[in-house]
Amino acid sequence: MSFIALMFALILEQVRPLSEKGWVQTGLRAWIAWVCRWLDVGQDQRAWLIWSLAVGLPSFTAWLIYGLLMWSLGWPLAVLWSMVVLYVTLGFRQFSHHFTDIRVALEAGDEVLARQLFADWHQVDAMDLPRSEMFRHVIEHAVIAAHRHVFGVLVWFSLGAALGLGPAGAVLYRMSQYAGAIKPLRTASPSDVLQGVSVALFAVTQRAWHVIDWIPARVTALFFAVVGNFEEAIDCWRQFAASNPHDNEGTLIAATAGALNVQLGGEQLAGKTDVLVEDLQPSASESWPGREPELGHLRSLVGLVWRTVVLWLVLLCLLSLARLLG
Repeated sequence: MSFIALMFALILEQVRPLSEKGWVQTGLRAWIAWVCRWLDVGQDQRAWLIWSLAVGLPSFTAWLIYGLLMWSLGWPLAVLWSMVVLYVTLGFRQFSHHFTDIRVALEAGDEVLARQLFADWHQVDAMDLPRSEMFRHVIEHAVIAAHRHVFGVLVWFSLGAALGLGPAGAVLYRMSQYAGAIKPLRTASPSDVLQGVSVALFAVTQRAWHVIDWIPARVTALFFAVVGNFEEAIDCWRQFAASNPHDNEGTLIAATAGALNVQLGGEQLAGKTDVLVEDLQPSASESWPGREPELGHLRSLVGLVWRTVVLWLVLLCLLSLARLLG
């Protein structure tokens, strides 16, 4: 059933994609902001309660509706509900059009337009970046976006479906990402807030997001290795993990570098993706094997992502068949 829901959700998302600023996504973010605004008072002991309410209640609701549909009306409507939830939580087209427009502009030789499109995508000034550095940042941000909008959701959806929770895992992952994206006012006082989030709650959202994304980031890295250059991807992953064992995004970028045989990361790789977005200065690459980023690597990345999607579909299909036959 999970395979059917995922397949039709992906098809629907390709035919009629939801905007990242659509009413559904805006409503989910507004729910988190409302909970934080009314309950967050900067106390450490209340921060986990606020996060559980903001993230856990929508996830529990998704599971409850799934269970009621399965119990009262049968599995077809339960599958339909899972498809709807996946359609809302997946966001393949929410980022892919940015990447596609940049790649098309570069292939047409319009580098100025490509830089402007990248600047509009991340609200930064990319005009002074060297050409190879721009390629590097486009690849890195596209990889992280693909993971957060597609593969991370699939990991938690699959875990939830295996436990009989329906699409609750997909909601948990997406809401955790939304909660983790809210920033506090960085001052010495723990009670100062920005957008309704205290420093105490910010620490909780970051810790929770890191834990929730820990397994998905490594599953995505493993899948990239399987469909790409396996030996080099695992080697780059191992090298990076030796000095940065807890960095989810860095692990994913390291595996991508090996899978595509391209130099990515460097000194900035040890930081969060938000640091990469905010500070687009050139950085020295790690001593990983690979070529300097170029236009051909953008096309290779498209193939890597789509092969990973196909691998997910095949895996879920085999698991569904095994469940039926068992």
